[in-house]
Amino acid sequence: MAPNVLCLPGNVSAFRVTLAFLLLISLLLHPISAGHDYHDALRKSILFFEGQRSGKLPPDQRLKWRRDSALHDGSTAGVDLTGGYYDAGDNIKFGFPMAFTTTLLAWSVIDFGRTMGPELKNTVGAVKWGTDYLLKATAVPDVVFVQVGDPYSDHNCWERPEDMDTSRAVYKIDKNHPGSDVAGETAAALAAASIVFRSRDPAYSRLLLNRAVRVFEFADRHRGAYSASLRSAVCPFYCDVNGFQDELLWGAAWLHKASRRRVYREYIVKNEVVLRAGDTINEFGWDNKHAGINILISKEVLMGKADYFQSFKQNADEFICSILPGLSHPQVQYSPGGLIFKPGGSNMQHVTSLSFLLLAYSNYLSHANKVVPCGQTSASPAFLKQLAKRQVDYILGDNPLMMSYMVGYGARYPQRIHHRGSSLPSVQVHPAHIGCKAGSRYFLSPNPNPNLLVGAVVGGPNSSDAFPDSRPFFQESEPTTYINAPLVGLLAYFSAHY
Repeated sequence: MAPNVLCLPGNVSAFRVTLAFLLLISLLLHPISAGHDYHDALRKSILFFEGQRSGKLPPDQRLKWRRDSALHDGSTAGVDLTGGYYDAGDNIKFGFPMAFTTTLLAWSVIDFGRTMGPELKNTVGAVKWGTDYLLKATAVPDVVFVQVGDPYSDHNCWERPEDMDTSRAVYKIDKNHPGSDVAGETAAALAAASIVFRSRDPAYSRLLLNRAVRVFEFADRHRGAYSASLRSAVCPFYCDVNGFQDELLWGAAWLHKASRRRVYREYIVKNEVVLRAGDTINEFGWDNKHAGINILISKEVLMGKADYFQSFKQNADEFICSILPGLSHPQVQYSPGGLIFKPGGSNMQHVTSLSFLLLAYSNYLSHANKVVPCGQTSASPAFLKQLAKRQVDYILGDNPLMMSYMVGYGARYPQRIHHRGSSLPSVQVHPAHIGCKAGSRYFLSPNPNPNLLVGAVVGGPNSSDAFPDSRPFFQESEPTTYINAPLVGLLAYFSAHY
C-alpha cells in the first residue's frame, strides 16, 4: 500500500499503525484528479498579476479591462513610486506583502522555472514588475518607502484604481523609524530576483544584488519593527506580529544564496539562536519566514555542502512533521475535505505557501535520497509531493463543493470576489468617474463581477469546507498576490510531471 510514501518500522505501536492507515485511507478517499489542466492553471495564475498592476500599463498588457492608475504616487514626498502591485482587492500598495510576493515569485522561477515552458517569460516579467518598484522604493540610502495610500480612506471607498481620489500618502522607514522586517524582506526579494536575472540580464542582476546588500545592512544596523514606527498606517492591515528577527535571517539566507559571500554564512551561523531560527516553525507567509528559512538553507545541507547548517535541516524536518495529516501540530488543521486550515483570514495563503515548501523540500530530499524522520514514522519525498498536489487539486476543484477557487479556471468558480476593479464596470464600459460612495451599490450587488480577474485565487472556504461567494465576506472572497505567488511554482512543477 504505497510503501514508498509513508514508511513505518515493524515495531510501531498499534496507535501509530492506525494513524498512518487513516492517513493513507484519507488520501485514497480523496483521489488525486488526473483531469486538471495544470498548464492552463499556471497561465492563469500568472495572468492574475497583470490585474494587480499599478502605474502605467505596458503595451503588452493582456487584461484589457484594466487601465493606467496611480500615476503620481510618491509625488507628495518628491519621489517616483509609480508601479508595483496592489496587494489584494483594494488600491493600497503595501510594501511588506509586495516584497514577499516578489521573493516567492523569484523562488518559483529559481526552483521551477525550467518546467514553466512558455509561461517562464511572463513569470520573469511579473518578478521584474515587482523589483522595478522595489528599486524605486529603496533608491534613497537608509530609507525604504514601505506604503503608498492611506488604508482607512481607501477602505472607506469602493472605487476603481483608475478613479482613485483618496489620499496617496507616502510612508517610509529610516534610521530614526526602523523597520527591519520590511527592509529584510525587501533585501530578500532583491537578492532572490538577482538570481533570476543573473544570466538573463547581468547588469540588472548586479543592480538588484548591490541594492539588496545595502538594504540589508540598513535593516540590520537599525533594528526594529516597522509596525512600531508606523502603527497607525500599517496596523491592523499588515502589522508585524511575529517580530523582525526572522526577516533578518531570511534576508541573509537569500543574500548568501545570491552572492556566496562568507559574511552571510557567518551571519546566519552566528545569529541562528539570537534571531530564533527554530521558533514557530510551522508558519510561512508575509509575516513569518521561519519555515521558509529552514527549508531554503537545508538545501545546502542535503547537497552535502554545508554541515554547519545542520540544525536548520533538523528544523526543516520538524516543520514537515508538524503539518503531516494525523501527526500535525494543533495550529495546523485539515478540513473534512482535506484542505490545510489555519485560524485567521485568507486561509489559502497558508495552503499555497506551506504546499510550496513541501514541494521544494521534497525535491531537495529526492536529490539527496533522504526521507524525513517523524518519530516512529518517516515521510518520503513522494509522500510530500502527493500532499502538496492534494492541496493544489483542492484549489482547482477536487473539494466537497466541486468548485475551483481560481477565477476563470474550471466550470464553476467564485463570481463575486472582493475586488474593487473586478466588481465595478470597466473604464471602457463606463468612462465616467465612479466616486467613493457611488461604488457601494456594486459592492452590495448580488450580480457576478463584470470583469473577470482571471487566475485570482480567493481566501477560500472555512474549516468545514463552506464558502460564501459574496463580496462582504472578504476573508473568504478576496484574492491576494501572496496567495498566487507560491502557487505559480507548484503549478509549474505539476504541469510538467502530471
